[in-house]
Amino acid sequence: MTHEWIDQPEGRLRVTKAGDHGSPVVLLSGAGMDNAHLSWARLLPELARDHRVYALDWPKQGRSRPWRGIADHPVMLRCVLAVLDQARLERADLVGLSQGGALALATAIDSPERVRRLVAMAPAGIISFPPPVHQLLWLIAKVPFLNSTMWTRLFRRRSAMEAFVRRFLFAGPVDDFDAVVDEVMVEMDRTGGVTSSDWQNNSINFTSMTVDLRPQLCRISCPTLFIQGDKDVGVAPKHTRAAASLVPGARLEMIEGAGHWVQRQEPERVNRLVREFLAG
Repeated sequence: MTHEWIDQPEGRLRVTKAGDHGSPVVLLSGAGMDNAHLSWARLLPELARDHRVYALDWPKQGRSRPWRGIADHPVMLRCVLAVLDQARLERADLVGLSQGGALALATAIDSPERVRRLVAMAPAGIISFPPPVHQLLWLIAKVPFLNSTMWTRLFRRRSAMEAFVRRFLFAGPVDDFDAVVDEVMVEMDRTGGVTSSDWQNNSINFTSMTVDLRPQLCRISCPTLFIQGDKDVGVAPKHTRAAASLVPGARLEMIEGAGHWVQRQEPERVNRLVREFLAG
């Protein structure tokens, strides 16, 4: 693996590269304490056998720091295109998890000529909430104490982080659970705490979601695969099932017993699904 940097007006993006032949694939990780390594440690080396792989650290995440300004939806979409442009890729396959899944879908909607195939794992951007749950989430997104300070204080204890990872990211045994927790703790130390992303905080206003891709999913024209853990408490399976039904010709793979980080809990099955789908 090698790393390269992409200069942007607000800062620098780090991209991890692997593989020297085959069609290009861009990997887009989740939000919060996630980063390219955490999301794709098990998938990236497998894809690199047959593809040129580019794994992006989002702004303010991983090594893409410092970053000046708000990394909201338009900025994050620009970052995806910056990776393609830097590598001189006319088109690439996109594989995204959670926040990254939303931005993979959005790129396929806004720039269909740049996307060959698309994999969305438990994607965000396809969910709405009933009142007063919506208003509570809006309040959490807008109050720094609720979306950062409180969680940072709580997760200073490794036992608390272990409980969170076990309950909200996985839904069963994980063969490298301790390594995942170690990586999350390192990322928390690197970034100075636990916080939701700018994309998450700016995707909601008091009455509605400002990022809701569902009305536009019918515009996606590339082959699309949705992968979803059926025990996911972050993105309920019903939302992904409904989203998949809106994308023409899309396929949905439901992974039994898996949680939100389906690619880390069931890496062998997810790796096989992704590799076979990208082979086309």
